Amino acid sequence: MPPSPPTTMQPRKTPIQNRSRVTVEAIYEATIQVLLRDGMNDLTTTSVAERAGVSVGTMYQYFPNKQALVYALNARYLDALAVRIEATCREQSGAPLGQMVEALIETYWAAKTERADVTRALYRSVAELNNDALIHAFAERVDRATAEMFSSARDAVFADVPRANLALVTVIYGTVRNAFERGLSTQAAADLRQDLTTMCRAYLANFSV
Repeated sequence: MPPSPPTTMQPRKTPIQNRSRVTVEAIYEATIQVLLRDGMNDLTTTSVAERAGVSVGTMYQYFPNKQALVYALNARYLDALAVRIEATCREQSGAPLGQMVEALIETYWAAKTERADVTRALYRSVAELNNDALIHAFAERVDRATAEMFSSARDAVFADVPRANLALVTVIYGTVRNAFERGLSTQAAADLRQDLTTMCRAYLANFSV
């Protein structure tokens, strides 16, 4: 059974009206800025509220504590990432296998590097949170999209799509995260990305028609 989000991490309410959504967006952006400036240990709901230009009382209407706030921020980030991956998978349906994997690598790499400082901050922010439910939901969602994409390849036959898919996404996602944790130079990161594509294409050659 998939893990359930901890009850202490649940937001108090979901914004419905446009004004409320704008307020929560401001809170999320302020949380990112405070995370970058102070780190997770020194982040407080007061400092986020001040940065967002809202009262602490407004903050508590949505998030009961800073852990729930950061948990929601990570959920938002993973949802946006999943949307991008799903869109790429739909666009690449029926394409050659090599093109598919290159598009998947490019999408994931771009999503992580557009705001690299934010990516690093979010990686660090979840160290003290129980985010198993978030990761499980994200993995289940993108696995479904990537497996369907690979199954549609015009130039490949898979005896075991889930196994091949798991190998590919594990290598891709793990490599990108490792690149961030190492703080690679621009050139080293570019070389790693090229080598990642080469390795994935070599693996996929086993399934080419």
